[in-house]
Amino acid sequence: MTYTFDQSALSALAKTASTAAGYLDACDAGALHTRLDPAHYKNCGMLLFHIFSMLDGKDTFPTLIEQSLAARDIYDSIKISRRLEVSRLIYYPQLSALLQKVSG
Repeated sequence: MTYTFDQSALSALAKTASTAAGYLDACDAGALHTRLDPAHYKNCGMLLFHIFSMLDGKDTFPTLIEQSLAARDIYDSIKISRRLEVSRLIYYPQLSALLQKVSG
């Protein structure tokens, strides 16, 4: 699915992604001056996941991907997941059909 965003929406998504990645990085680094909230941490991760699922993080937010370990990890996990999905459909059609049947 392809999404189209105008410049103001992209700017807002960039700020949101940067803030979420900053919180994740601060928590992962053990920052003493950051309130560690597990629910907020999870929500920040999910938010980045959804943003990077709609937009290619490396193309849209190259600086964020370069500077944030959390953003890079989420970007990489989405990339790997997409490769596995394609591989599963192409190379293991019977497994794909069985998994679809069991999950649905």
